[in-house]
Amino acid sequence: MTRLSNLDSELAQELGDFPEDDLDVVFTPKECRTLQPSMPEDGVELDSHVRDCVQTYIREWLIVNRKNQGYSDICSLKNKGSRKDFHKTLQKQTFESETLDSSDASFQAGPRHIDVLPEEASRTILTSSDFDLRSLQPDRRLENLLWHVSAEEFERQNEEARRTNRHAELLALYPAVDDEDAVEIRPVPDRPKEHLGHRILVKLQSLKFDIEIEPLFACIALYDIKERKKISENFHCDLNSDSLRGFLRSHTPSIDLSTQARSAVFSVTYPSSDIYLVIKIEKVLQQGEIGDCAEPYMVLKESEAGKTKEKIEKLKAQAESFCQRLGKYRMPFAWIPISLTNFFNISTLEREISEAEGLNGKGLASDKRATMLQARRLSERSLSSEDNYPVSNFKTIPLTLTTFFKQEGDRLSDEDLFKFLADFKRSSSLQRRIKTLPGTLKLEISPAPENLGFCLTPELLPVKPFPENRSRPHKEILEFPIREVYVPHTIYRNLLYVYPQRLNFANRPASARNITIKIQFLCGEDPSCAMPVIFGKSSGPEFVQEIYTAITYHNKSPDFYEEVKIKLPAKLTEKHHLLFTFYHISCQPKQGASVETLVGYSWLPILLNDRLQTGHYCLPVALDKLPFHYSIHSPEKVPSQTPPIKWVEGHKGVFNVEVQAVSSVHTQDNHLEKFFTLCHSLESQVIFPIRLMDQKITEAALEQELKLSLICLNSSRLEPLVLFLHLVLDKLFQLAIQPMVIAGQTANFSQFAFESVVAIVNSLHNSKDLSKDQHGRNCLLASYIYYVFRLPEPQREVVKPGGSSGAVLTESRYYTFGRTSAVSVGSKLLQSRVISSSNPDIAVTQTTTDEEVKNIMSSKPMDHSSSRMSFYVEGTNDIPSVCASPRPSNKKHFHEELALQMVVSTGMVRESVFKYAWFFFELLIKSMAQYVHNIEKQDNPRRSRFSDRFKDDITTIVNVVTSEIAALLVKPQKESEQAEKINISLAFFLYDLLSLMDRGFVFNLIKHYCNQLSNKLNSFSTLISMRLEFLRILCSHEHYLNLNLFFMTSASAPASPSPSLSSQNSSSCSSFQDQKIAGMFDLSAEYRQQHFLTGLLFTELAAALDADSEGISKVQRKAVSAILSLLSSHDLDPRCSKKEVKIKIAALYLPLVGIILDSLPQLHDFTISDARSGKGRTGNPEEQESAGAINQNVALAIAGNQFNLRSSGISLVSLPYRQSATLGPDTTRNLLICFLWIMKNADQNLIQKWIADLPSMQLNRILDLLFICVSCFEYKGKQSSDKVSTQALQKSRDVKARLEEALLRGEGARGEMMKRCRIPAGNDRSMGINENLRWRKEQTHWRQANERQDKTKAELDQEALISGNLATEANLIILDMQENIIQASFAAECRDNLLGGVLKVLVNSLGCDQSTTYLTHCFATLRALIAKFGDFLFEEEVEQCADLCQRVLHHCSSSIDITRSQACATLYLLMRYSFSSTSNFARVKMQVTMSLASLVGKSPEFNEGFLRRSLRTILAYAEEDVDMQATPFPVQVEELLCNLNSILSDTVKMREFQEDPEMLMDLMYRIAKGYQTSPDLRLTWLQNMAEKHTKRKCYTEAAMCLIHAAALVAEYLSMLEDRNYLPVGSVSFQNISSNVLEESAVSDDVLSPDEDGICSGRYFSEGGLVGLLEQAAELFSTGGLYETVNEVYKIVIPILEAHRDFRKLTLTHNKLQKAFDSIINKGQKRMFGTYFRVGFYGSKFGDLDEQEFVYKEPAITKLPEISHRLEGFYGKCFGEDAVEMIKDSAPVDKRKLDPKKAYIQITFVEPYFDEYEMKDRVTYFDKNFNLCRFMYTTPFTMDGRPRGELSEQYKRNTILTTMHAFPYIKTRINVIQKEEFVLTPIEVAIEDMRKKTQELTAATHQEPPDAKMLQMVLQGSVGATVNQGPLEVAQVFLAEIPADPKLYRHHNKLRLCFKEFILRCGEAVEKNKRLITADQREYQLELKKNYMKLKESLRPMIERKIPELYKPVVKVHSTRESFRNHSFRNHDAQASSQST
Repeated sequence: MTRLSNLDSELAQELGDFPEDDLDVVFTPKECRTLQPSMPEDGVELDSHVRDCVQTYIREWLIVNRKNQGYSDICSLKNKGSRKDFHKTLQKQTFESETLDSSDASFQAGPRHIDVLPEEASRTILTSSDFDLRSLQPDRRLENLLWHVSAEEFERQNEEARRTNRHAELLALYPAVDDEDAVEIRPVPDRPKEHLGHRILVKLQSLKFDIEIEPLFACIALYDIKERKKISENFHCDLNSDSLRGFLRSHTPSIDLSTQARSAVFSVTYPSSDIYLVIKIEKVLQQGEIGDCAEPYMVLKESEAGKTKEKIEKLKAQAESFCQRLGKYRMPFAWIPISLTNFFNISTLEREISEAEGLNGKGLASDKRATMLQARRLSERSLSSEDNYPVSNFKTIPLTLTTFFKQEGDRLSDEDLFKFLADFKRSSSLQRRIKTLPGTLKLEISPAPENLGFCLTPELLPVKPFPENRSRPHKEILEFPIREVYVPHTIYRNLLYVYPQRLNFANRPASARNITIKIQFLCGEDPSCAMPVIFGKSSGPEFVQEIYTAITYHNKSPDFYEEVKIKLPAKLTEKHHLLFTFYHISCQPKQGASVETLVGYSWLPILLNDRLQTGHYCLPVALDKLPFHYSIHSPEKVPSQTPPIKWVEGHKGVFNVEVQAVSSVHTQDNHLEKFFTLCHSLESQVIFPIRLMDQKITEAALEQELKLSLICLNSSRLEPLVLFLHLVLDKLFQLAIQPMVIAGQTANFSQFAFESVVAIVNSLHNSKDLSKDQHGRNCLLASYIYYVFRLPEPQREVVKPGGSSGAVLTESRYYTFGRTSAVSVGSKLLQSRVISSSNPDIAVTQTTTDEEVKNIMSSKPMDHSSSRMSFYVEGTNDIPSVCASPRPSNKKHFHEELALQMVVSTGMVRESVFKYAWFFFELLIKSMAQYVHNIEKQDNPRRSRFSDRFKDDITTIVNVVTSEIAALLVKPQKESEQAEKINISLAFFLYDLLSLMDRGFVFNLIKHYCNQLSNKLNSFSTLISMRLEFLRILCSHEHYLNLNLFFMTSASAPASPSPSLSSQNSSSCSSFQDQKIAGMFDLSAEYRQQHFLTGLLFTELAAALDADSEGISKVQRKAVSAILSLLSSHDLDPRCSKKEVKIKIAALYLPLVGIILDSLPQLHDFTISDARSGKGRTGNPEEQESAGAINQNVALAIAGNQFNLRSSGISLVSLPYRQSATLGPDTTRNLLICFLWIMKNADQNLIQKWIADLPSMQLNRILDLLFICVSCFEYKGKQSSDKVSTQALQKSRDVKARLEEALLRGEGARGEMMKRCRIPAGNDRSMGINENLRWRKEQTHWRQANERQDKTKAELDQEALISGNLATEANLIILDMQENIIQASFAAECRDNLLGGVLKVLVNSLGCDQSTTYLTHCFATLRALIAKFGDFLFEEEVEQCADLCQRVLHHCSSSIDITRSQACATLYLLMRYSFSSTSNFARVKMQVTMSLASLVGKSPEFNEGFLRRSLRTILAYAEEDVDMQATPFPVQVEELLCNLNSILSDTVKMREFQEDPEMLMDLMYRIAKGYQTSPDLRLTWLQNMAEKHTKRKCYTEAAMCLIHAAALVAEYLSMLEDRNYLPVGSVSFQNISSNVLEESAVSDDVLSPDEDGICSGRYFSEGGLVGLLEQAAELFSTGGLYETVNEVYKIVIPILEAHRDFRKLTLTHNKLQKAFDSIINKGQKRMFGTYFRVGFYGSKFGDLDEQEFVYKEPAITKLPEISHRLEGFYGKCFGEDAVEMIKDSAPVDKRKLDPKKAYIQITFVEPYFDEYEMKDRVTYFDKNFNLCRFMYTTPFTMDGRPRGELSEQYKRNTILTTMHAFPYIKTRINVIQKEEFVLTPIEVAIEDMRKKTQELTAATHQEPPDAKMLQMVLQGSVGATVNQGPLEVAQVFLAEIPADPKLYRHHNKLRLCFKEFILRCGEAVEKNKRLITADQREYQLELKKNYMKLKESLRPMIERKIPELYKPVVKVHSTRESFRNHSFRNHDAQASSQST
């Protein structure tokens, strides 16, 4: 340490040097729910057990905290405020993608005028919309662009600019590492607190019956019918009006406020659908059965007048007299159940609220059944099976109940109640068996709020908050859970519940019929000894001395349902007992007779053998007064008396009673009871022999008994053990170190106590009912250690008077009998058991008494609690020897004893100790911390704090645990999980030891651990995984940096123990000039010695990345996240914020760089997964989806040399890499951010030196790494704020604030920092959490979607802000690195192959969504590059240059001024340098033009206005550039810009039609046509069109675009070289589409392909051609045109054959086979397009006015769909009122239309073929491909109606011809010709009859035959109902010969049609006969009959021929007619050809 340089020692000081002690012992008061803690009554001398219990419940927690004394005062947290609002310190980064959202809307708003492009307009340069660039104002230029500065100076300025305003802490912006790996988070256990279940607040509002004549009392409780158990105590409530309450004034001495409650809080631990709230109603006792008393309630109503009123008055008077006389007695009256299913089941809540209307009595008041059904329905709801469904979500539900059940006198017991409830749940049959009373009870049920004001506990203690001024309190009702609840007691509670159940006086001679029991709790036998400890009921005193049970009239063996709640005195004696006095009550007043007649007594002593008596008892009843001292015996065993006691039925048990206690003092468990009693007999002076249950224990037997009881302790039931856990463990630990002298012998219990602890720990962990945290620690034990455990104070030795005289004190030394050195202990451990020194068999030295006195004097009591006991003893300087001498002091130290016991344990005990090692480790740590705290050894050197023996023990323990881990790991799954947990606990143990013991000692332990594991384990991934988790925990130490000697330079470091790990060095490179610098980036042995922990961690990481075994990816993730979390902790540690410190820390991590570079090929390639559609990213999901269609990857593939596809990402050619498992995206991202962190924080000079020395292969690796980094940290934007930003938010919010808070509280910054992203509090105890997380990880998409919905806008903004800053900072670090590489490589003159790499990274980063901050710097770097390496750039990197142009141009259209001006400057420089290097920048010109074309076509957010501004700015540069004026450069620039401008003008139009896809396509089509002379651009536009089509799922059209593109390429290839396997220009494509001929090239003199820059694109090659055709084939296949696929491959196959590319040929033939299979399988089932004629009318349409188109829509598009679409679109353009759809298809008369409106007419059209065409169009496909004629028909009559009688029905057939054939490269084509012809009524009839005949023929000859179809057609032809059809036609047209000879021919034709029709009908009837089944015979006969009838009716008409027809016919000379006839003939022919 002495040799540190000045700066270093200062830094070390700042980081807190090697702080001495990090542990601080703090007392924190226990939080208490009530205003005062619950305590026993004052003034009673408590026995020691009760005192101990109370003490445990009220003493403070003792917590050991971590603190960082070293620096907490230095850094006084000056920046605390800023940390909390971390995100406020960030600058908002502007991203193009986000500025667009707002501006986008501007061009969609408002109606607008649409210009339409005439189809033919071919374009050279557009003039109409041409914009004069010069009219624009150029943007601000960069002044220094054209200055002459040296490249070096330029670079220096750039760097300076980049360095300013950077974010210091990179990882503060990075989202937290997933919690699943964060093993170093030790969840702080929950504070032990009182158990509360789901709390429900029930408020009673009113209770009314139809008549109000007497006071009624309600009593409420919960019952679980499945468990048949009452699950809460009773709540008594009085809802009477004051006047009725007045009836009882004489019986209520006082009314306490607490008895006036009307609302209760019930608690339910295990909700289920079987829980009912039962309200019982009692009234004052009166004469008569319950039924008689209830009678008036059923028949009378208050509202009725007259007699009824008198009756009511009379009843009221009667009631008043009963109340005065019998007011203290009650009788049962009615009850009502309410199911609570609703309140525990959230899922059905919505439905139930509506059903609950029934309960609310809306319109159902009179309907009794409604309520019943209702309540039943509520209870039948199914419940989710978990125990923990949230109850809190239900709303407040008001209920109104209108039906009460009358109580049955003989069925009052709980048993009966459960039967009733079960029936009630099943059905409403209860209704019929039990009488009901009408009445209303209103109540409200709601979830109880967290802190309900003015609330009382079951003991009536006020709960916080407790306002003064409330009238009625709420009462908490105690729960009796159905199953055990495992929560240790934390408050004093001591209640007794007495339930009298049944009395049998049937055989008692005297008359006792109306029986009540008076119940009292007595502390003696005198009546005055009745104690006021019974809780009163409603509207009375809080505590009473006696309670009477309700009375059943005239019943000799009544059932009781009373619950008597008693507050037990804290000190119980033998005199306490319960007294039951039985009375007969006379209801009728008799002269002089008293109301009560005594009929007997019984009693129950409270204690039996000093134990509380609980359970069921059947007691005898004595008839006479009881004798003296009766209470000490139980009534069954009273010794015989004189005079003898008279018993009912001769001392038989006739009275059943149950007694239950709810007590946190009485254990009610034999084993515990025995254990506590024996412990107390040791602690306090007691008189022997002591009584224990039914045995007496002498002093001699005490030791034996105690040992037995220790062994049996674990046999006690789990519930009481858990309830009294804190006290039991305290006592056991006390025994472990308490030297005892019993009867003169020293007794030693430590081994037994220890084994007992182990057994308890074991059973708690093994219980299925107890929860564990994620490290498998039992939560109860964890809480105990964390809060409750404190060093047991050795009390003064208790010497039982025995053989020796006087007080003897033994000194118990800490030495072990036969103890050997640690090594041999380790080896002998398994065989022998070493005996502890305090073994009674060994002789001990006696000391004198005065030493004892001195001892006692020296321990001064420190009273931390307000209680009466002192319980903390602290050593002070009174005995210097305690602190100074290493000699063992004269008392055992707990930690030493514990360690010893762990070492010497054997067998099962030992197994459990190591299985649950965490418990013993934490105990050790807490006891050591207290020990250190007490002896004030902080000033003492650490080395001498603990004895050597103790250190040996610790070493042994660590070694044994390690070998245990190794042994378990080899075993099956379950065991190895156990090993993981033990491994983690061992790590935490060493972590804690670093704060307490000598660090060198601990490091040695760590080294042993690592070596031992490597030797024992062979499974690689498990080994690494174990060591990783272990190291990760150790590294989370708050002094991790100091432990690592991070400030040591290599000269001065002391060597830490070097781990001998067999993992190889990951050496990154060879041949260095400066070995030292290179060595710093390497994981060398020297490094591992100096920086011990980090060295270990890196070794594990390198090994994990290098490995390729099973399950390694999880291990890799663990390794990376361990390192990331370390780096994050440095970033968030205020001690590390200084730059010098950061540089030092980064230097510590340099070897990581080497490791990362080595793992390059394994990284996840983000460039592929984010394949982008178009160059500009949008957050548009469809766009992402369609990226598959034509994405950049495919394009790259096509351009590749001779079909060798290369990966779309970076071609990682740099090195022959090893093949290993690739890392997942998350792991990669985490690894890369570590890399960037080091690059950011390391010393830049060092980095530059390092780079300068690297061989170029390594440099290429670094570039590849940077390339991946760019894509990895791309900003994802607010819209898709995915995982990265989502978590960043959480982090920003919590972390900084919590870190500060932690430092203030004195917890480890590191440990606390790691808790930053804790699982929400409720969950982190549950075991399943890890699986959950793991599962969620795969579901990221789902998860994002979910998370997105829950966030507020502010949170999303904050999130975007952070992730924006992260993206910017990451990219700037990458840029810094590139600058370093450029400078270093420029110096080394090896730039040739690096420049391309650098450019690639830059271009990639420009293609991502970047902030303006980054872009400014990036463009500056680019300009420096152009200036420095311009010539090289234009010659060598042609591809890169093209990409660069496109990216820069994209940024020229940016809406952000800064970005735009930067991009313009860069583009201008690019042209200028390109010109100066070749004096003609044709290539850049071409690239820019093409870039613009593709930009315009693809990028939807592209803004032409801004781009124009940029063009103007570039023009301004050209004009102002003095140096270039003499050259032709400015003119060339201007020419280029004008050309670009005209391209832009088209885009403006495209922009307008963004919403109207057809119009947009027309426009793109026209732009493409305009480029007929520029093949590259035409190709670009055809591809743009293809992409647009694909997006709209028009695959056929997209394919056609590509076919046209391919034809274009073919034309140029055939001009260049004549190869016979290539297609001969576009002619070869005719079979695919007749439209392709458009592509035939313009004659050679116009364009020569050799000219520079023409046809230089990547597609103009044979590879490109094949690529285009293959894509086209894929799209045709998607679109279902399989026949075309074949045609396409016919062109591809010869080329592939010529190239001998057999792999491709295989694939091609595979695809062909698939296509042909599809044709065979799908055949007729395929759907092709549907066609519509659309006409536009109205001047609003501009050029579209009176244009007609045929639209191709997807198959099965209905007319309303297209109509709705067009109407909607144009409605938006012109306003909804302005657009009208013409509903018919008649010709439109323009004059009748409103000129202010736009009209659209849509008609369905079908493809039309001439007769000769039908011969070729055989298949279904043929009839749907290459279509350019369509037909539609319009029915009309002469008077203008569309339809009329048969004789006046005409039809118009219209045939349209389109300009091109469908399918084409657009989906609508202009109509160029229209022919129509009219059919007269008789011609219409002929057409109809032909159709019918065709249908019949088809149905008859169908194969296989389809009977149903045939019958349908037949029915339509001959069925009785429809023979009107054909018959009517015949009657209208054939009845007589027409007068007009012109119609003869038609008449004859129709006659012949009918003739054929009847013939076909006959065939069909015959065919049907063969097809029918037996049951259809009748139907067949019916058909046949109808057919015959029809045939007969038609015969005369069919047979009558027209004689004139057989004479020569006069020729008609009307051209129109002949045209019609001619075309009609064609039509006939067509029809008949179809029918055959």
